[in-house]
Amino acid sequence: MSQSFPPHLRLNQAADFERVFQGTCKVEDEALLLLASPNGLDHPRLGLAISKRRLPRAVARNRLKRVIRESFRKHQSLLKGLDIVAVARKGIRTKNRAQIFEALERHWLTLSKTCKPSS
Repeated sequence: MSQSFPPHLRLNQAADFERVFQGTCKVEDEALLLLASPNGLDHPRLGLAISKRRLPRAVARNRLKRVIRESFRKHQSLLKGLDIVAVARKGIRTKNRAQIFEALERHWLTLSKTCKPSS
């Protein structure tokens, strides 16, 4: 699988986000919440919900989005058939880049084991 992050790997439609928010798979810690739902495709898709309330500065929000996208890009082969939405939580402000990468790696592995992707 390619290591790029093309548009077809992104969640853009509100209906897709809503379906994932109502999904059953969830992995969380004090900084991040990852929600997942089967998508019926042969590739994963990622949506980001990083609010101004959690990270008021645009620079910090954009940096977090880049970190999440990069981690997703590297682990996309584990996540086939899932739509995933990443939500920032209150504890995200205290985490550095390395801690976020480490947490995401654990979360991707957990999602790949616990969520049943569609065939």
